[in-house]
Amino acid sequence: MKQRSLLREVSVKGPSLHTGDKTQLTLKPAPANSGITIRRSDLHDKPVIRPHVSQVTDLVRATTLSSGHAKIHTVEHVLAALHGMGIDNVEIEMNASEPPILDGSSKGFVNLILEGEPVEQEADREYFVLDQPISVTKGNSSIIALPYDGFKISCTSADDRGIHTQHLTIDIDPDVFATQIAAARTFTVYEDIEELLKLGKIKGGSLENAIVLKDDKIMSKEPLRFDDELVRHKILDIIGDVLLLGKPLKAHIVAVRPGHAVNAELTTKLAERMEELAKGKRKPVEKPKTAKIEEETQLDIRRVIETLPHRYPFIMIDRVTEFRGTDELTAIKNVTINEPYFQGHYPGQPIMPGVLQVEAMAQAAGILMLRATNLEGKTAVFMSVDKVKWRRKVIPGDQLRIDIKLIKIMRGKIGTASAICYVGDEVASSGELKFMILDEGQDV
Repeated sequence: MKQRSLLREVSVKGPSLHTGDKTQLTLKPAPANSGITIRRSDLHDKPVIRPHVSQVTDLVRATTLSSGHAKIHTVEHVLAALHGMGIDNVEIEMNASEPPILDGSSKGFVNLILEGEPVEQEADREYFVLDQPISVTKGNSSIIALPYDGFKISCTSADDRGIHTQHLTIDIDPDVFATQIAAARTFTVYEDIEELLKLGKIKGGSLENAIVLKDDKIMSKEPLRFDDELVRHKILDIIGDVLLLGKPLKAHIVAVRPGHAVNAELTTKLAERMEELAKGKRKPVEKPKTAKIEEETQLDIRRVIETLPHRYPFIMIDRVTEFRGTDELTAIKNVTINEPYFQGHYPGQPIMPGVLQVEAMAQAAGILMLRATNLEGKTAVFMSVDKVKWRRKVIPGDQLRIDIKLIKIMRGKIGTASAICYVGDEVASSGELKFMILDEGQDV
């Protein structure tokens, strides 16, 4: 099969989902073997990003890519359209950080591609043909890629209450994507909307570009386009996220309750396998870091895990939502009934232990110390705690907001910080912490 691009340049305008900014997106023809690129025309020097899973920096309800000072948010719908419609070479030009959300699906981008008129090029298309099963499991989400001569997706979508469970298996080609997948709209649970707004998300969201699930009801500006529209949109997201592999994929993907995080992890493993086969080796490829902690404004869970040595079940930070200079931050810990300590603390009346709240403070303070000293890659070790107070119980369903402020740093390696944990506007606990920075492998 030959590579494909567009015959002519085409554009579309509209508000974006998360930032709410008005954006113009233009698809431009590109020569064979040039791949897909994204140009930020609103930034100095008009930087270009070549979408790849190694550039993923945020996966909260969207896929965000970063390269240098340039960021692109919510790219999955336009990438899904290009992947699903078999477009190999195109330049995407945008005058903002996020594409227009249009109606919350890829239908508008498919129409744009058809308006630009897909054309074959001289070069043959190069696929990544998967040779062995690759799987990822994260909580109650799982996704596996199996060898297959084509591109097929089997997906099960479900919410926590099991009300809106849907399943679909489908082979993807341009005709199938355009008629069966592209029009499926994004959706969210009603109870999540307030928290997404607090996180600075969905500023441009409405019932005109999203479906809202409230208990057993489906809220939408128009009737459902498919009886199983929810699972079709999950498949759409997979198609977009998997294109971050860098080339089209031949595989059968089987997904249960997928999301952008598990999609990205699968794509990372596929990229590692593709690199192994290219080099004739089986040695895993280490994913390069895309940013230094002193340059970041927030950390998602993957960056938290890269920064801290802690792992399940003892990682007590889910996200750093804000850095304020080099001496303050805010982090969150989502407290769920799945925490293993609730089995014994206490049966029938689960309460988060106070010492684990202190541990959450210490982990957040350690991240801040590493940022303040530019020593990412080292380990911040908790030394002592003083003036600890617990003022309210923390129970499943609470979100612990942790505010940390560095008080002083001695000799560049020993720090003192104040910490306050909130649930809503109420103080749950507080204290002063002391910790020190150790080199990797250094004894405590």
